[in-house]
Amino acid sequence: MSNPSFTDQFPPVSYEAWRRVVEQDLAGASFEKKLVTQTYEGVSIQPIYTRRDWPVEGDRSGLPGQPPFTRGARPVNRRPLALDVAGWDIRQEHRHPALAVTNQAVLADLERGATSVQFRLDAAARAGLDGDDPAAGDLAGQDGVMIYSSADLGRALDQVLLEIAGIGLDAGAQFLPAAGLLVALLRERGLDPARARVAFNADPLAALAEEGRLPTRLDEALDRLAELAAWTSRHMPSSRSVCVGTSCYHRAGATAVQDLAFSMATGVAYLRAMLGFGLTLPAALNQLLFSYSVGCNQFLAIAKLRAARRLWARVAEACGAEPRDRAMALHVRNADRIMTVRDPWVNMLRTTVCCFAGAAAGAESITITPFDSQVGLPDDFSRRIARNTQVILMEESHLGQVMDPGGGSWYIERLTEDLAAAAWKLFQEIEARGGMGEAIVSGWVKEQIEAAYQPREKNLARRKDAITGVSEFPNLGERSLEPREPDRAALREEARQRLEGLRRRGNVGRALQALEAQVRVREGEPGELMETIIADAQAGATIGELAQSLDGGHEAVTIDALVFHTFSEPYEALRAASDEYAARAGHRPSAFLVNLGPVAQHTARAGYARNFLEAGGFEVIDGEGCDDAAAAGSAFAASGAGLAVICSSDAVYQQLAAPVAGELKRRGARRIVLAGRPGENEASWREAGIDTFIHIGCDVLGTLRSLLKEQGVEVE
Repeated sequence: MSNPSFTDQFPPVSYEAWRRVVEQDLAGASFEKKLVTQTYEGVSIQPIYTRRDWPVEGDRSGLPGQPPFTRGARPVNRRPLALDVAGWDIRQEHRHPALAVTNQAVLADLERGATSVQFRLDAAARAGLDGDDPAAGDLAGQDGVMIYSSADLGRALDQVLLEIAGIGLDAGAQFLPAAGLLVALLRERGLDPARARVAFNADPLAALAEEGRLPTRLDEALDRLAELAAWTSRHMPSSRSVCVGTSCYHRAGATAVQDLAFSMATGVAYLRAMLGFGLTLPAALNQLLFSYSVGCNQFLAIAKLRAARRLWARVAEACGAEPRDRAMALHVRNADRIMTVRDPWVNMLRTTVCCFAGAAAGAESITITPFDSQVGLPDDFSRRIARNTQVILMEESHLGQVMDPGGGSWYIERLTEDLAAAAWKLFQEIEARGGMGEAIVSGWVKEQIEAAYQPREKNLARRKDAITGVSEFPNLGERSLEPREPDRAALREEARQRLEGLRRRGNVGRALQALEAQVRVREGEPGELMETIIADAQAGATIGELAQSLDGGHEAVTIDALVFHTFSEPYEALRAASDEYAARAGHRPSAFLVNLGPVAQHTARAGYARNFLEAGGFEVIDGEGCDDAAAAGSAFAASGAGLAVICSSDAVYQQLAAPVAGELKRRGARRIVLAGRPGENEASWREAGIDTFIHIGCDVLGTLRSLLKEQGVEVE
């Protein structure tokens, strides 16, 4: 006699049977409204997923390393980018303006776990200006490293083994001059560029959307992208020249579907430019690196990245690519919009979730920003935490040894499919509008993102979307981090002296004239212009001089740039206003909790009210439970607060809300708030003196702004 199986005690139940039981329990309430969640992408998240949502038969996700590459571009046991570990490339970003400080940070990163670094050039260089150019002004040293020449790049990369460490550049619209500086450095050090592993990150469409300006017409910018791609394909087989980056759209408020559609449309635009320039389809596809930002919604992030691979494989297939050439090279970074200034240590948890999502989705490289990146420039500690977040997930959690852990999950597979379908539809709409370039220039992309952000903005204001440590569970007693800002005036003077010495030692005028002539006539084989730029950079030409030779006399494209958001910014503005008030007055704006009845009656709403008010920077004074209006009035008067918040149960409110409100008014309360929904009592309670009602679903931000202003706090 065989032993009965444990599962025999649980016979299979169909979805339909389960649904009938659930609807009985709902007692007439809507199943869709109660249990189905609608995402900002318009995707419905069901309360339960079964085999019917993703049948095993005909699984469209395939296998890792095989089309449609949903489960990753690498076959099992294939290591990425010739690294000596099973995992991903740990790429750390650097933005400190000082070359010496940047070099120390780069060496620390590479010696302690990072496998590549990326430099964001400062705002002056990204605008095609040298740091000593009068037009640069405050742009010099702002939001990036002050790299203006190959010599500057050499200082930032001093003692770095360029044949081992990967290097990335973020130069905005000046990707071609910046690439010339880096290749010039490689040659100066006697290193064959073919041995280097570089991401030049040419992404003119993202630069236009982010900065609101391109120094040339869009078609000329795309030609330069193709020029760099042609040269890189021929001379640097282990490198990629073109980035399809969506971080600027994500930071402006784009949904996952918009993110995916914009990336597909951008990738197609760049592919057309490269093919039109003479690159073969395999060579052009091999130049593309897709870069996405991900937030704290772990499953949505994983599904988005899996959908991106599937979508691009479909695009490549439609272009006629062989199966092996349809895989996407994927870079992932944590989203800037989720990072906070207040309680920044919570950012460590946020970035861990982002890193996990990127690794689980099979990213080839991941960037995690330091937890204090919204406060100012990071220090050694925050950089170490960012680096070690990845090291722990790779080497202690062994995420790099797992291929697509979300694969086969009915929920993740269905979500991947739904995102891909919605993104493909939007991608087709962009193509029908003339492509991504036209969609950006016309302002359509900006309009779509702003419209998509409005529901999220409303939910943030109502705390339906919580921000831990800011809108929920704030810590008014936290030790704020002081922004670390360098002496930019001194750094600009240092850059001026470097540039002056560089120009004194060399004479690149004739070489730059040849470059200008080459740009004017637009003749030569693909890659020749890049060779001229490299030679000029080796001769000492700066990024400003190269940009002027390339762009001088060209008509710039200007549009309204994207407006960036961080989710916490509105609440942090209230906290900042409270801090300024406290500095002037010697105390924060205060509120007294008028707790009525025994502890069991008022604790829940008192806790809610405290959390609510502290999110706006109020000092909250707890009152003991009062049983009558006179005691409540006396306790309030003794507190010295100007704002009174009545907290108790609905039953107690029926008896005491009106008389307590009247007594509080008599005792000088400038504003009386009741924690809870008033229901049919609203008119009578307002007549008794209650001004405001706070409850789940109310406009938290609007209410806090109003309360602060009444306390004399200046709120922008």
